[in-house]
Amino acid sequence: MPGSSAVKVEHLTVNYDKTPVLWDISFEVPPGKLVGIIGPNGAGKSTLIKAALGIVKPLSGKVLFFGKPLKKVRQRVAYVPQRSSVDWDFPITALDVVLMGRYGRLKWYKWPKAADREAAKAALEMVGMAAFANRQIGQLSGGQQQRLFIARALLEEADIYLMDEPFAGVDIATEQAIVALLEKLKMQGKTLFVVHHDLNTVDRYFDWVIMLNMCLVKAGPTEEVFQSEAIVRTYGKSALLLDEAARLSQHKASGKK
Repeated sequence: MPGSSAVKVEHLTVNYDKTPVLWDISFEVPPGKLVGIIGPNGAGKSTLIKAALGIVKPLSGKVLFFGKPLKKVRQRVAYVPQRSSVDWDFPITALDVVLMGRYGRLKWYKWPKAADREAAKAALEMVGMAAFANRQIGQLSGGQQQRLFIARALLEEADIYLMDEPFAGVDIATEQAIVALLEKLKMQGKTLFVVHHDLNTVDRYFDWVIMLNMCLVKAGPTEEVFQSEAIVRTYGKSALLLDEAARLSQHKASGKK
């Protein structure tokens, strides 16, 4: 049925300077899923998100959101980029950054209203950053900056969120806070895509997973897809050994055998 998928990727191929980064990727994800995009460094995880958003032009293929191209549903899609993509020395406050999430909904000649500012403050409150509203963004810690990006995306009131490594460089408390927020958004029917690196938390954080290594290895419900055979195909046998060692050490620390 047209539009039954939140996101549908069809034969997506992306090259950088004639070097293939993604090759003939196809999958679809139903609405209301918390999706982990996983794979080794250079597997094309961030490229997948950037190609979906039109930041990177694919060689071939297409990405549909609710059965439509991005330009027809742009206001339903929000993006949380990597922190490294931002000039944190720019003289702007945390509140102003969050307000940027409203610009897509404002006419070109309109300035944010008081209601927009209140919504921005509420978004900062949701991510535990209300006390830092007037702080220059470069004075925030890495975890605070990441929360700021998520607050800005919340203000877009989107239906699909694409997040590029939201847990990179954050402490455990911040990671848990972000996970709780993602779960809350999922409960509201939102669909969330998260580029993720820690294999040990995949089955706890996500109910759907996309496993990449330039080609698509597997995509589907986590309990069906995130299995030893697929992990080996995605990362190689060394990753499986590391994963098992980490699980054993966690069990030992918790007193389990």
